[in-house]
Amino acid sequence: MDILKELRESGLKVTIPRMRILQLFQEGKNKHLSADDVYKFLLTEKIDVGLATIYRVLMQFAEAGILFRRHFESGHAVFELNEGGHHDHLVCTVCGKVDEFVDEGIEQRQNEIATERGFVLHEHALSLYGTCAACTQQQQAGKN
Repeated sequence: MDILKELRESGLKVTIPRMRILQLFQEGKNKHLSADDVYKFLLTEKIDVGLATIYRVLMQFAEAGILFRRHFESGHAVFELNEGGHHDHLVCTVCGKVDEFVDEGIEQRQNEIATERGFVLHEHALSLYGTCAACTQQQQAGKN
């Protein structure tokens, strides 16, 4: 994805903070970032941008379809790059880790349920909450 092209096609002015924020999501080290996560990362790179500005840029990216805005159980918004494909999420309620997955059987069943009820499905978001393997292992080790 060409950052300059992406910003221009979205009608957004090309600025260093916008370019760096988009690049951060494209690097994909952590796919789900809050405004605070982005702020802390930019501070480590000595890029002086206020938290309110970062949140505004993230919202502009979401409105332009560059990012998706998600709300997981923590209650705060996280953003992820719109890579064009649908996926669902497994969210660990202990450590906050988010794993993405695609399951055609689940997708098919959701569409069947909507059709059976005469419901026209435009989009959906599925997040499953539980405990990840690492936290489960850590909890079990603590019991022994």
